Amino acid sequence: MVEHAEPREASRLIVELRRIRATMLPEVGGKAANLGELIWAGLPVPPGFCLTTEAYRRALQPDGSPEPAVRDILRGLEAVEPGDLEGLASLAARARETVLDAGIPADVEGAVRSAYSALGPDVPVAVRSSATAEDLPFASFAGQQDTYLNVVGADAVLQAVRKCWASLWTDRAVSYRASNGIDHATVTLAVVVQRMVDAEAAGVLFTANPVTGRRREAVIDANPGLGEAVVSGAVNPDHFVVDSLTGRITERRIGDRKLVIRSVPGGGTERLDAEPRAEDGTARDACLADSQIRALAVLGQRVEEHYGAPQDTEWAIDGDGKLWLTQARPITTLYPQMTRQPAVPGPHAYLCFSLAQGLTRPLTPMGLAGIRLMGSSVAGAAGFRVPEPRDGPSPYYEAGQRIYFDLTAVLRSRAGRAIVPRIFDVMEARSASIMRALFEDPRFAVTSKTPFKLLRHVGPIVLRFHLPETLLRALFRPDVALGKVEQLDGNLKAMHEVPTDATPREKLDHAERILRTELFPILPNILPPVALGFAMMGLVRKLLGEQASWGELQTIIRGLPNNVTTEMDLALWRLSASIRDDPASAVAFTGGDPAALAESYRDGKLPVVAQSGLASFLRDYGHRAIAEIDLGMPRWSDDPTHIIGVLVNYLRLDDPRLAPDKQFEKAARDAEEQAAVLVARARSKSPLHARIVKMALERTRMFAGLRELPKYHLVRGFAAVRAQVAEAGEALAEAGIIDDASDVFFLDFNDARHGLDGKDLHELVAQRREAYELELKRRHVPRVLLSDGTEPEALPAGLLSGATGAPASDGMLLGTPASAGTVTAVARVIMDPVGAHLEPGEILVAPSTDPGWTPLFLTAGGLVMEMGGPNSHGAVVAREYGIPAIVGVPDATSRISTGQTITVDGAAGTVAF
Repeated sequence: MVEHAEPREASRLIVELRRIRATMLPEVGGKAANLGELIWAGLPVPPGFCLTTEAYRRALQPDGSPEPAVRDILRGLEAVEPGDLEGLASLAARARETVLDAGIPADVEGAVRSAYSALGPDVPVAVRSSATAEDLPFASFAGQQDTYLNVVGADAVLQAVRKCWASLWTDRAVSYRASNGIDHATVTLAVVVQRMVDAEAAGVLFTANPVTGRRREAVIDANPGLGEAVVSGAVNPDHFVVDSLTGRITERRIGDRKLVIRSVPGGGTERLDAEPRAEDGTARDACLADSQIRALAVLGQRVEEHYGAPQDTEWAIDGDGKLWLTQARPITTLYPQMTRQPAVPGPHAYLCFSLAQGLTRPLTPMGLAGIRLMGSSVAGAAGFRVPEPRDGPSPYYEAGQRIYFDLTAVLRSRAGRAIVPRIFDVMEARSASIMRALFEDPRFAVTSKTPFKLLRHVGPIVLRFHLPETLLRALFRPDVALGKVEQLDGNLKAMHEVPTDATPREKLDHAERILRTELFPILPNILPPVALGFAMMGLVRKLLGEQASWGELQTIIRGLPNNVTTEMDLALWRLSASIRDDPASAVAFTGGDPAALAESYRDGKLPVVAQSGLASFLRDYGHRAIAEIDLGMPRWSDDPTHIIGVLVNYLRLDDPRLAPDKQFEKAARDAEEQAAVLVARARSKSPLHARIVKMALERTRMFAGLRELPKYHLVRGFAAVRAQVAEAGEALAEAGIIDDASDVFFLDFNDARHGLDGKDLHELVAQRREAYELELKRRHVPRVLLSDGTEPEALPAGLLSGATGAPASDGMLLGTPASAGTVTAVARVIMDPVGAHLEPGEILVAPSTDPGWTPLFLTAGGLVMEMGGPNSHGAVVAREYGIPAIVGVPDATSRISTGQTITVDGAAGTVAF
């Protein structure tokens, strides 16, 4: 005879579902918390109770601390890497055995028997795991723990409880927690016992489309019988899509429904083969009537409105036609919508500017604040009204802590359609493909048929910065034009200086002034000669036609002078050569740990040659960084670990023929020889043709390399801003307003000023750091988003799978040609260059690159990027070094594996494997 727990003690072990609220997550787990919330909101949920996490702890921690076996398992899990599936599985199996061996304490058993009997005599129930790390906004943990259906009798319920507890340690649950960075020791399990719905039909309902991202579109999968057949993926269910605003069923697909799972009298379930289709081949009826489909969509909207976010729900319809909800959790895979609504109602399209800059990771709050001020500066120069510069211009938006710009005006303008996609053809080609596909969308039909609006905003910039004069100077007096560009360097250095005795508030003022007024003029002062340089290539192609192929013209822009990124990379290579030639430095760096070497550098304890050489390099290039347009990212001068790691890799290159400086010199010679060939071909037409082609190619060689200079100067300005903000952060940390000076980068300028006024900012920083860390885990970022959440690339109709317009096939990926040549070698997939190891000759496969990545290019055998166009940073530098490169390759980092041998054809734009 089991003794029943005292009433007060039982209340810690058992809670009725109707008494549960979302705030009780630590006691009841995610599933129970959501079910309680649904009941509280008046939604139809079967009644039941929850066996709390206290019961689980009572079984595993009888004396208040984990049993020795549990402690050993937890220590083992801390030491195992998330990717070590075999190690995780072994420890998970030990954990399950430990839980099952622990049994159920008498007081817990008594509480369960009492609560179960209150539901009715031998009532069929579902016994469901409810973990504290489950159904969370950032990780759903869907299906990671177990559920037992149609359980009848108290003994059977208790047995199911034990199995649920053990399911906290299934292989899949342990691996999922490890990959999401959740501490196993902090996760416990509650168990939901809920009256069973004997379902005629059941399934899942998403209140937003999980594939396309479209909000206000209900997606329903349904099957006869219990919903387990749908949730487990055992059937192809009936599939319906409903416009939630109108109730219109926009898509209907009848599944094969080969399996039906039903409850068995007395307990358990049975799996039945479905009836075959009619002999005449006619399709069977849907398992839901249209009225039920619409009722489900309406119910889903009620759930979403309660939570304020799209939800993934499970539902069932009983024999009386009553609709029940059995689960709701956030749809964690949806990309966030814009942080503000457009002033003009109607459909809008947003382009991800972060990706166009080769940046896949989120920006810190201070980084976004800096971009908003820069955007306002550009908009103001173009004659747009900007009411509050700190909010950014009207086309500026943010989503997922990334930068987006409203493309709607471009799509609706004939001039915009003609110009902007062509710019993106060479900047980020896949984005250009999406833009052109949106031309066919009637919601973005052309409404502005003349270029007057464009001219009204381009005109002020043209006049203010004397662009025609700058272009003519570059054409007829190129040396003078180049001198003016070089003169800009000294002028900018002077503008970035701030008095050493400035107050923290004055330093913030100076940082904002740089962003508001000093950086934008860099672009119109440098870009016109660059544009002229590339236009001259087009002129040569026009004059020579088939006598100047794309591959030959590509050779002309190899080994370019005046390319600051190339100069930086070669300076780093020369530093590695000096380290190699100095015995003490070579010993320290060969196989050395970059973090330890960085610490020695900060202490001034590296060998003299390495110490002085690295200091000299950082004086010239220490303002650069990975993701360098983000003010919150440490500069190389702040933390040289990445650069030291690159130097360590350079020392592994022992073939002198592959030395990057030799490769660059050869590329420059090849370019000069190719230019001479093209001039000779022009001479066969006429002496005038020869003079024009010679002049054009000289200007291409002189100015095309300047393409990297605007960003170089912008980033140097960002580094000056970062330094001033960092000093304000030190003042805030000293005053106890924030914990650490680096916390200032999780504020914006307004927040920092409030802090200087004495406002405590600890909670705000903690919230933003948590949100930032979550976004860092996001692997997929949409290039274009529509205002209803739709990602055009994900639409069933499908846009181009590759930027070139040809479909990919098995064993072949397609992208945009960026640097001609063919190489077959081992691939190295690198998501973050910091600490990355690249063997000489390996093919670098990356989501995107900015100048901070390019030191890796020096020893790479080839380059494959998911983002970018033929004139993006990675493409330009790859051509400089003569390595085959392809950009805009969809899903390259997931479809190619490290260690896989692949062939990159940079002229055809193909990756074969």
